[in-house]
Amino acid sequence: MAIPREGPEVDLILWRHAEALEAVEGGDDLIRPLTARGKKQSVRMAGWLDRQLPEGARIMVSPALRCQQTVAALRRRYKTRDELGPTSDASRLLQLAQWPQGRGVVVLVGHQPALGDAIAAMLGLTQAELAVKKGAIWWLRSRARDQREGAPAVLLAVQSPETV
Repeated sequence: MAIPREGPEVDLILWRHAEALEAVEGGDDLIRPLTARGKKQSVRMAGWLDRQLPEGARIMVSPALRCQQTVAALRRRYKTRDELGPTSDASRLLQLAQWPQGRGVVVLVGHQPALGDAIAAMLGLTQAELAVKKGAIWWLRSRARDQREGAPAVLLAVQSPETV
């Protein structure tokens, strides 16, 4: 199933890194690699996403190794952005994506709880944190006419490695 594109709009795709090795006390969180399962998850999700993404989608990724390894399976050009690191928050993610004023398709590969908090904010939810499974992709859209009417984002798709 392809995600249909309409007139002037911005699509924001939030992709949580796949399963990684557990953090070690005193260890460097940025260098935790994917597990064997995480590598399989990233390949499955990248395959699905690659079939959906238009050419020219902007892809930005956390500097954490687990995020870099997750997006590498997509085999598309991307930029590493410190704003997407493990300590980021929803407002920095949305600012980086130029949400909702931007145009085109933006993919952000990052971490919890910032991804879940950003999704909750875009959908107008009041809960403090929305859980995003490891390896999962949430695809949201904001159209110019909806912005004028003050409507929250439209949720187009949620995919997890287990359902692809």
